[in-house]
Amino acid sequence: MSRPLFLEIPHCYLLKGPGIFLATALMGSISMVVSMFSSTGRTQHKVARAWARMLLRVAGVKVIVEGLEKIAPGGSYVFIANHRSYFDVPVILPHISVQFRFLANQDLFRVPFLGYHLSRAGHVPVNADNPREALKSMSEAGRIIQERGVSILLFPEAERTDGRLLPFKDGAAYIAIKAGVPIVPIGLIGLREILPVGSSLVRGGTVRMRIGDPIPTLDLPLSERTALSRLLHQRVGELIEEREEVAVA
Repeated sequence: MSRPLFLEIPHCYLLKGPGIFLATALMGSISMVVSMFSSTGRTQHKVARAWARMLLRVAGVKVIVEGLEKIAPGGSYVFIANHRSYFDVPVILPHISVQFRFLANQDLFRVPFLGYHLSRAGHVPVNADNPREALKSMSEAGRIIQERGVSILLFPEAERTDGRLLPFKDGAAYIAIKAGVPIVPIGLIGLREILPVGSSLVRGGTVRMRIGDPIPTLDLPLSERTALSRLLHQRVGELIEEREEVAVA
């Protein structure tokens, strides 16, 4: 007689799901309350970092960070990273001390509760299916960097992958050139084992976050954005040490 399916799932997995949900509901509610008194998104960002720490603790995920000294406190950057998992954001959030906002799919802004939080926190919606609207979003991201002195984080592959690094879109290069700020490549290693694409089970383990050297863009013309995107693709590929799996851009 076969055992019920839930018995095949380790008890630690069953406990992590509710813990992650409760942490998200709690910190999301706090963020919404805070947003009524803070219009800059800075306090919400602090709440989000606390939320991410809670998720890592509940999930049993340890993060080893390399190269944090390359980020100047108070500096403005465009951060980019490979996108392996929905757990990428909780891994990055607590370990970069500067204020940054996300460039996120506009569909997320339509989700009840989540969409309100994203808008109030100052994140930027983007419609990747409409080039004209996407360009407006990237220009807005550049303006936010310049006027608010914050940074932007995005995943230039534009989708989660199973490990093979896809060619990068030009959005990160465009935003950085428009704002005149450096781009910081980040390589995330181990996320496939924590929360693989297509899975809803979060596993504990160790993730390595490697921060590369900032790449300056000041005075770089927009016509160089495609070449810059190829360079970024190469740098991230080197950071994750999977050059044999990296697709040709």
